[in-house]
Formats: sequence, C-alpha cells, structure tokens
Amino acid sequence: MGNREDYIFDTELLQLITADQAWHYAIVPKKSGAVELDFFIDDTKPVADTRDELELLFGKTVNLEKASPDYIYEVLSKHYRKGYNQPNEQSQNLGFSPNSDDFLVSLITGAHSLGSSDIHIETYEEKCRIRMRIDGKLIERFVLKRDEYPAIVNRIKIKSNLDIAEKRLPQDGRIFFDHGAQKFDIRVSVLPTLYGEKIVLRLLSKDAANIDIYKLGFMPRQLDDFLEAIRKPNGIILISGPTGSGKTTTLYATLRILNKEYTNILTIEDPIEYTLEGINQVQLKESIGLTFASALRTFLRQDPDIIMLGEIRDGETAQMATRAALTGHLVLSTIHTNSAWGTISRLIDMGVPPFLIANTVNLSVAQRLVRLLCPHCKQEKLLQDADWPHNYKPAKILQKHHIACGCDQCFYTGYKGRKAVYEVIPLDRDLAEAIKTGTHHTSTLLKKRDIKTLSQVALELIEAGDTSIDECYPLLMSHSD
Repeated sequence: MGNREDYIFDTELLQLITADQAWHYAIVPKKSGAVELDFFIDDTKPVADTRDELELLFGKTVNLEKASPDYIYEVLSKHYRKGYNQPNEQSQNLGFSPNSDDFLVSLITGAHSLGSSDIHIETYEEKCRIRMRIDGKLIERFVLKRDEYPAIVNRIKIKSNLDIAEKRLPQDGRIFFDHGAQKFDIRVSVLPTLYGEKIVLRLLSKDAANIDIYKLGFMPRQLDDFLEAIRKPNGIILISGPTGSGKTTTLYATLRILNKEYTNILTIEDPIEYTLEGINQVQLKESIGLTFASALRTFLRQDPDIIMLGEIRDGETAQMATRAALTGHLVLSTIHTNSAWGTISRLIDMGVPPFLIANTVNLSVAQRLVRLLCPHCKQEKLLQDADWPHNYKPAKILQKHHIACGCDQCFYTGYKGRKAVYEVIPLDRDLAEAIKTGTHHTSTLLKKRDIKTLSQVALELIEAGDTSIDECYPLLMSHSD
C-alpha cells in the first residue's frame, strides 16, 4: 500500500472511530461487517495488543492489515484533522444521537475548530450526509441514517425558533451558539427538497476587531486608491463579487478604519456577520417591512456620516444610496457583478441615471478569494501552453509554475489559507465622462491608468508561486486579456 489513490475511504467507514482513536492506535477503517471490522494499521505498532483493545472497544472481531507509516499518517492527516472529533457510532450507542444537543454541539464546535464557514445537512433517497465548507470547498464529514435525519432537523429548528410543523416552505432563523470559549451566531436556512429539508448553517464570526485591511490582499497601488476613496466625505464605494468572495470582510476592515469617536456610522445587514464596537448595526427583516430601502430612508433622519448597506439588490435601494451620497454621506455597499466596471452597467440597469452614477461613485472594486499553495509541499514545474485555459493569452510568458501536492501541514489538500484578489477602479473625471456619454469601450482608459484586472492580479500570484493555475482557472477564463 504505497499510494493514497489505492483505496477510497468511505465517509460511513471513517466515522466508525473518532480522530483521537484513529491517531492513538494509528489505524484507518477499511471494512465493516456485522461481526467483523477491518483496519489498516501502522506496521510499526504492536498488532496483537492493538487488536485486543479494539475488540474490547467495539465488541467485534477485528482484523488488522499492515501498511507503511507514511501511508497511514497521510490518510490520518487527510481524514482525521486534529482538534476535530466527529460524532460516531460508538458515541451514539451511549445516547449520543442526532436527537441530542451533544450531537449538534459536537458538530458545530468541530466545524468551528476547522475554520469551516458553512455546514450543509442534506437528505437523499437512501442516505443523508453532512458536509463542511473549508477554504471555499465542501468536504463530506459525516453520514446519517435516513430515520435519524428528521431528529436533527427538528433539533436545529427548535434551537433557531423555527416552525417544526412547516415542511413545505423555506424558513430562515438564527442560533446564538455559546459553548465554553466559543461564542458566535449561526444563520440557519431551511429549504424543502425532493427527499426532505436541506439545512445550511452559516457560522458567523462575532468580532471584527482583528480584521486588518493591510493584510487582505490589496496590491500597494490598489490600497492607496482604496484608502484615498474612503477618505472622501461623501460618495459611494461599491464592492462586487459572488457570494463567499469576502466582500463583507473587506467592508468591515474599511469600517474599522473609519470608526472614529466623531463619526456616526449606521449599517443595515442581512445577516450581521461581525460586531464592531461604536457602530450602530441593524438586522434586515423583510417580513415586517424592514428592507434595505426603508432602513436607508430612516438612516437619513439619524444624522449619519457613514452608511453601510449590506447589498444593493434593487433599483429602489440603488437610487436611495445615490441620493444619500448626493446629500453628503459616504455610502459603502456590495453588489453582484462580474467585474469592477460591470458595476456601472448594473446600476444603469437598475434605473440609476448615468449622470448621477458619474457624480456619486468614488470607487468600484471587484474581488475574489483564491486558495494559497501550501508552502511546505508545493512543487515547481515547467509550464506548458496546455496548462493555460483554452484561448487565454497571458500578458507575460512564464517558464515555470507551482502545483499543489499535499502534506500533513495542509491535510493533503495542497493548499493552506486564502487571499483576496482585487480589481480597483477609482473614478476620475475622464471615467465619469465616459459613464455620462455611455461609452462602452473603456478598456483603453483603464489600461492607460494601469488598472490591473482580476486575471492580471491572479497571473502575478501564479508567477510568484503563491497559487496555482488550477485555482485561478475561473478568473483566467472569465477575465482573459
């Protein structure tokens, strides 16, 4: 057994033992039967003694197949991350069932310790599974029996004050999680699907005090442009990108800088992801008429200096934000577009007159998150033309690039941590004139100002060996030069 590709480890097998048991005995489950359990074991461990202990622990006949230590510890690092104990059958036999608070607490604390942003609890025809989003990618961590699934759904609904009898309509709720040193909010979304209700738990960080704008990923010129724009007393700062691209983190890093004793800052958010001392935060509640637009109307009577809108979703909100900027307020918000300049077109589509956009928008930012290669195991390779996306022509010729490999430092994913990449466009007089006149071909104006696109920034990260071509593939394809 030399290569990790030799054997595919099923989640149902992996959850037979906890991470502590796996590391203590240096074992990995291979096969489970009614009366027998098969494990791979580190061939340097005492097989007979380990077998006796495991048979006593599980009450079944245990078979141990020797494997090299390198192979065992690679699998352990990948599937049994230290600091995380998944709920398992042994625990359930002791009353640790999906119907209990212990199960949910273990699930949430485990996800939080792994740095997971979301927990997905899903049901299908024959099985149910629990996945966690870590560094932007979903990883299957647990499998439930079909008859256990309703219990955990009801448990979550009760905790988040949702209607357990309503199974036909989507529901949204919130849990304040307080366990030991861990205190944070969880946004709960319930969606009826073909085989039952799917639940997504979004783990929200409570404190924004440690978010540093200088460490997010801005290039020096981009950071200068950004800081210059937010120093203006009025206008709009817009940050665009898909869900999960770090827009809210950038906004809060900005608010940290702007949060002074002499400024009145108001925010309307859905949900409130961070809390920041000195800022007045309002939770959106559309069910009672508290929308972005209605909150913004009230904000203007609250003598604000700075207003943060969680998102500009419709024409009414866009026009209210423009009016707020015109009346001497600094407005920060997010919007869903593919590029920084695409934000302008989006506002026009929402019905905001181009001359108002030209007079109010200070800065447009697009951002994405890319995973960084693990510095301990990344490998340098000669670059072939076939490595690039089809029809992509890089602005500079690279001879080499780095690829993800995997080691115990990165849990054999090949990546460790993420970084934001930005496209920052400060609107000057010429660009404002281009908006007023409806000029669509602005690429010359942007190149003249040396505005780096997302693909150009991604290319620089690839050249520096910080990330891989595979990780930047969507950026290179969508924003080819």
